[in-house]
Amino acid sequence: MNRLLIISMLLLLAGNAAAQRETEIVESPAQTQNEGMTLKWKVAIGRFSNETQYAKGIFYDKENDPMGKQALDILSAKLAATGKFILLERNDLATLLDECQKGNGTAQTIGADYMIIGSVTEYGRKETGKNRVFSAQKTQTVDAAVAIRLVDVSTGLITYADEAKGSAEVTTKTTLGVGGQAGYDATLSDKAISEAIGQLVENIVNKCADSPWKTYFISYDADGVLIAGGKSQGVKEGMTFAIKTKGKKVKNPQTGIMIPLPGKEVGRVTVTATGGETPETEYSVVTVTTTEQIDATNMGNYVIEEVR
Repeated sequence: MNRLLIISMLLLLAGNAAAQRETEIVESPAQTQNEGMTLKWKVAIGRFSNETQYAKGIFYDKENDPMGKQALDILSAKLAATGKFILLERNDLATLLDECQKGNGTAQTIGADYMIIGSVTEYGRKETGKNRVFSAQKTQTVDAAVAIRLVDVSTGLITYADEAKGSAEVTTKTTLGVGGQAGYDATLSDKAISEAIGQLVENIVNKCADSPWKTYFISYDADGVLIAGGKSQGVKEGMTFAIKTKGKKVKNPQTGIMIPLPGKEVGRVTVTATGGETPETEYSVVTVTTTEQIDATNMGNYVIEEVR
C-alpha cells in the first residue's frame, strides 16, 4: 500500500515538472516578443471619384458624389479589417495630392507612407426575366469596375495600379402568382463595388509587404534622437532599424520619370521608448550606432528602414 502511494506521488511530481517546463516554454519572453510584431503602414485615402455617367444629372455635385463616397467607405472598411494599416483621415486633400505629385520627400510632412487614389470606372444595372404559362422569373444584376493606384508619398511614384470587376444579382420567382416579388434593390450596388474592391485589397497588402517598413528622423540633437512611429504601428522597445541615406534619382529616358536608387546603410537605431497619443503624433526614442557621421542639419537625407 505504501509502495503504491509512493509511486503515485512520484508520477504526480513528474507530471507537475513537465507542466511547469511546458508553461515556461510558452511564456518565454523572447518568444512572446516575436509574436505579432507586424509593422503597420500609414495610409491616406485620397480622391475616390465616380468616372461613370451613373447618377450624373443636371444638379450633379462632383464633391459630394454618393457612389464615390460609397466606394471610399467600403475600401476604408476592408483595409482596416486586414489589421495591416493605420488609416489617416485627411481634410487637406488638395495639398496632399499636390505634395504627393511633387514627390519631394513629403511623407514626413503629411504623415502618410502611401496614398490610395481610386475611381469607379464602370457601372451598369440590368433586369432580365422569363415568363412562362404558370411561372415568372426576374433577375436584377449590377456590374461595377473599380480602379486603384497606390502612390509612395515619399517619391510620388505609383507602386501599384490595377482594376477589378465585381457583380451582384438577385432573382425572384413566382409560380401561379405565389412567390417573392422584388422591386429596385439598392444594395446590389454596394455588393458589386465591394466585390471589386475586395479583389484589390489583398494585392495592396501584398505590395506593401514586399517593401521594408520605413520612417524618418524627427529630432536629432543633444536632448535625444527621435523617429516617427510608435506603438500603434507595431514599434516596440528593443527593435532595431537601419539608417540609410536616400539614393540619388536617375531619369528614365523613355518615360521621363525620376527613379530613386537604393541608399547606403550608415548605421542602426535601437528603440528604447515610445510615446505620443495618436498615430500622427507618435514617436520613438532611439539610440544610434553609426559607421559614418550623421548630418544633423540634413535629416531629410536619411530613411529609417526595417531590417530584413
